[in-house]
Amino acid sequence: MQKNWYIIYTKTKCEKKVATILAKKGIENYFPLNCKEIKSFRKTKIHREPLFSAYVFAYISENEMGKAMEIDGVVNFVYWRGAPAIVQEDEIDAIRNFTTNHHDIRLEKAQINQEKPIKVAVGPRYSMDGNILTIKNQSAKVNLPSIGFTMIAHVDSESMLGREVSFGNKQLSLQ
Repeated sequence: MQKNWYIIYTKTKCEKKVATILAKKGIENYFPLNCKEIKSFRKTKIHREPLFSAYVFAYISENEMGKAMEIDGVVNFVYWRGAPAIVQEDEIDAIRNFTTNHHDIRLEKAQINQEKPIKVAVGPRYSMDGNILTIKNQSAKVNLPSIGFTMIAHVDSESMLGREVSFGNKQLSLQ
């Protein structure tokens, strides 16, 4: 049976626990963390929190779904159009790369039509056709159509110039 990335919906604040138990059971999973800088009076502290509240991504076949449902803290799989929602490999790679390269990421609900690819107009900084990356006006955006979110992070434009960034299987050079 073919394996796909599925979204597991967990109880509140149980994402890390579910990801750990999935790993112990030999199920490949991904639990994206968002690093937030919290500035206090004297120092800056980095706080890690789940990027997608109550979501853990699992790379499993449909036969293994029952095994995942037995884990304490799992509520159900996320369904779309009557079937478990499948997340594309490129989107998982984009999430991994985006969370590695950026911090203080915020999510917005995206109005995305999955039947048509998104066309991003070329702007002053950098754009790319498709649903992966847009960098404009000191913010980087990644659209995730299978999940229905857009990830947005502030970008220091001077630090991004001349850098190579990879999202999924695409290598980009920012100029």
